[in-house]
Amino acid sequence: MSFYRVAPGGLTLSVRVTPKASKAAINGTMAMPDGEVLKVSVMAPPDKGKANQAVCDLIAAKLGLPKSAVTVISGHTDRRKVVQVSLDQKAVDTNALIAVVGEWTKA
Repeated sequence: MSFYRVAPGGLTLSVRVTPKASKAAINGTMAMPDGEVLKVSVMAPPDKGKANQAVCDLIAAKLGLPKSAVTVISGHTDRRKVVQVSLDQKAVDTNALIAVVGEWTKA
């Protein structure tokens, strides 16, 4: 089971976050009992949503999207999160974004 899904208006990503890391990075994928997740490390602490915002900012930057296009939709206080990437269909090529996201499995 892939860590991303095409959803109405965008993509959803299953993410496992490591806060307070030495650097912010997308570190490939890993298998979990309930499916594959994207490993993301951020330098921000898990305090008052700082790590969640750092995850969203990192993913948006890697996809070339505005920060407002990426939000955590579940798992706000957990290491496992579901992140929504909202796409404006007129301005963003969904297939190009899927290709970029697919490359993250090799990170």
